[in-house]
Amino acid sequence: MNRRSFLLTAAATLPLATGALATTDTTDATPLIEVMKSPSCGCCTGWVGHLITSGFQTEVRNVTDDQLWQMKSRLGITDALASCHTAMVAGYVIEGHVPAQDITRLLAERPDALGLSVPGMPIGSPGMEMDDDTEPFATLLIRPDGNSEIFAHHG
Repeated sequence: MNRRSFLLTAAATLPLATGALATTDTTDATPLIEVMKSPSCGCCTGWVGHLITSGFQTEVRNVTDDQLWQMKSRLGITDALASCHTAMVAGYVIEGHVPAQDITRLLAERPDALGLSVPGMPIGSPGMEMDDDTEPFATLLIRPDGNSEIFAHHG
């Protein structure tokens, strides 16, 4: 191999090496949370901000209400579990204003489940902050059969 071929080969592989090094960065190792929400929903935007502040990477897709409810149905979210936005992370569905620490725990424990839900829009949950007003709420673990159980208590 002559010097020119060597330099061209080295230059061509530099981006690959840089990319490989970048994957060791903790930011890149953080799971991506894909969020589907209505474009006009401010509390959903607040929840996404909570995730980002907590170190998660997010990708937000604004969709129509029909598209959102169709996605919820396909993912096994019943009316009793529903909230205003739906997300996916590492094969789990995240419904509503689920605190970031509950998502972190879910990803660490990896239970046999569809995901987590905070039904409705409890005051004081992430994205639903209203001054000092809060109400107790629970994060539910959604089992594969559609049943749910309490995963965490808040407030």
